[in-house]
Amino acid sequence: MAATTGGVVEMAELSFFGAAGTVTGSCSQVQTGNCRFLIDCGMFQGNRSVRELNAKPFPFDAASLDFVILTHAHIDHTGLVPKLIHHGFRGPIYTTPATRDLLEFMLPDSASIVESDAERISRRKQRRNAPPIQPLYRMEDAEQALKQIETREFETWFEPAPGVSARYWNAGHILGSASVELKILEDGNEHTLRLLFSGDIGPDEKAFYPEPEAGEGFDYVVCESTYGDRDREDYTLEKRREALRNELVEGLERGGNIVIPAFAVERSQELLHDIGVLLAQKEIPPAAVFLDSPLANKVTEVFIRHAHTFDDIALSEAELFRDPRFRLVKSVEESKAINRVTGGAIIISASGMCEAGRIKHHLKNNIWRKEATILFVGYQAPGTLGQIIQSGRQDVRIHGREFKVRAAIRQIGNYSAHADRSELVEWILERGPIVGGLFLNHGEHEARMNLRLLLGEKGLELEKILLPMFDETFELLAGTAQSKGRAARRIADEELAHDWHNQYAEFSLALSNRLEGLEDPREREELLKQLQEALGG
Repeated sequence: MAATTGGVVEMAELSFFGAAGTVTGSCSQVQTGNCRFLIDCGMFQGNRSVRELNAKPFPFDAASLDFVILTHAHIDHTGLVPKLIHHGFRGPIYTTPATRDLLEFMLPDSASIVESDAERISRRKQRRNAPPIQPLYRMEDAEQALKQIETREFETWFEPAPGVSARYWNAGHILGSASVELKILEDGNEHTLRLLFSGDIGPDEKAFYPEPEAGEGFDYVVCESTYGDRDREDYTLEKRREALRNELVEGLERGGNIVIPAFAVERSQELLHDIGVLLAQKEIPPAAVFLDSPLANKVTEVFIRHAHTFDDIALSEAELFRDPRFRLVKSVEESKAINRVTGGAIIISASGMCEAGRIKHHLKNNIWRKEATILFVGYQAPGTLGQIIQSGRQDVRIHGREFKVRAAIRQIGNYSAHADRSELVEWILERGPIVGGLFLNHGEHEARMNLRLLLGEKGLELEKILLPMFDETFELLAGTAQSKGRAARRIADEELAHDWHNQYAEFSLALSNRLEGLEDPREREELLKQLQEALGG
């Protein structure tokens, strides 16, 4: 704990309890002499070892936190906030008004999934006479979290604690998304420590919002690096819509359905906007468009509520999301009925990485059809089903069953809500001078390394571009940041990208393919015998 002088802090500490070496589970802790708070508290997504972090204890005392500031509503930034509540946190949760409106649906939806997953796993354990598990949190925790939210507008200073001031800047990522600027009084009011947390930064070409912005001249900046190792092709919103048109026309001409895994927040709404434009201009066949995600439907209602604030839309506010060919699917029965549609439909469904929700059912019903199309429009984290399909695998496991991949696997990269490498570099340089250091988080290791080297070529001091490790803490000293090491070892670094569960799934599929490829039953028996002997059986 830092010492205090006159009620203000002499030193601050910054800890990275998520999104360090990975793009999920965003959670940064700032500790000053008189308070301790979080910037985001997100759920971990990805392979099973990463997801298991959600059930592990926080590496801090949730009940002793003074407040939480959220950058935006995505579950990888907010999904463990109800867990904070479950473990005693009762302080204010600051968001923008639009983020609050989105969380009104997203946190209860997350709680419902968490509870149903715990029930399903517990039933499986009980069949093996194993004790049941408890959910990470319950619906009442999500509801209590909503009660603790206090909203603040963009570019308006507020004081969440004595000696700490904060304000939001437009991040251009999703509805309500923000970067967080902090001013922390230290050294007996003689110096103010200025910090900036980027949150997730949107691209320059983005429907609905202006380009991201923030102030300049900081002691420390914490910046995301999701696409730190890649640049998209130059594009405009019109060119992006043309790319979508080409994929939809080609996919519908094949005669099958087009299944689009899409995040419920932002991606689904951008797709509805662009498909609505293409339908209105008769640039694609008049296909039925199913939005099969109860959460996405509710989020779309929030977007309609905020439509008067949008930029760069090609439809009137009255037309937005209201094309007569749109089918906003709500009930399970309606969702199951889509299974009877074998061709000529566009099916948008969550989750965007194919890890949960109704998208898995649509994949099961279409991925083995050679006339079908699976169209990816967003980032797929390592180890997720989406990434496995996208990697070119010839077969995949969905709900415990193996499916041959015969559908056309396609991708459009310009629907990402994240800035690419060049845009990140430009955003960072515009925040300068950065005196103490730049932390690159929310990115896989290769992406962070690549972005660091490019920033060095642009004139930033490499020794002041830091790549924090998972659970690492830094002292924010005058002009430099000093690592205090890692407070916990909740996961091995190599498991952030690929774990034994991935290897097991790959081995199972490889074994199945090998057995199918052997025509002589005796050869199959011999292979299985060798495996049994290797296992000591």
